[in-house]
Formats: sequence, C-alpha cells, structure tokens
Amino acid sequence: MAKRNVPLRPHVQDALTIWGQLIKQGRIDRKWTAKELAARANVSEQTVLAAEAGSRGAAVGTVIDLSDLVGIPIFGLEDRAELAIRRKRGEEMLALLPSRVRRAKSGSADDDF
Repeated sequence: MAKRNVPLRPHVQDALTIWGQLIKQGRIDRKWTAKELAARANVSEQTVLAAEAGSRGAAVGTVIDLSDLVGIPIFGLEDRAELAIRRKRGEEMLALLPSRVRRAKSGSADDDF
C-alpha cells in the first residue's frame, strides 16, 4: 500500500522550516559542512539537508539530535540537567493519570457546566 501524504497545516510546516533554518545557521556558524554534521550525527548528508529544508520526513529524534549538535537549546533549556529534571517531573505527572481513557456511555450525566 502506498504511503499516504497528508498535507501539514501551514503553521506546522512553518515551524519545521524555521527549525531547519536554525540547524543550518548553527552548522554554518560552526563552519561545518552538511557532510561533517551528518558524520557527527551518524546520519546521511541527505538526512541533514532534508532536516535543514524543513522536510516532514526527517525523524523528530534526528532533528533534535542535529539541533543539539549545533547548539540549539532543546525546549529552550540550555542546561541538560534541567531536561532530565523536567523528564522526571513529566513521568511523575503521567503516573497520576489513568492508564487509559474511556468514552462516556450514552445517557450518562451531562457534566458541561
């Protein structure tokens, strides 16, 4: 079965494009070629160029790794220890939530106040 290409909402494509521009700017600031960044990230040069172009096909983990390598703060956090603290906080919060969501049965009470 062919892969379905659902168009991105314009603001999502804009975000990918900006993110790619930031990666390219960081790479150029470090005077690295796309091939050199690719070697550091253990990906192909085509993957780096696709991420820089804002391609939807680049894996989010790869884009974050490229961002980190060129000095783009992840979630705006300069301190990597703060990322670990926030991850832990998120795990603790998720542990308090139900493990699954159930739809209300028809005829149930209306909670819309």
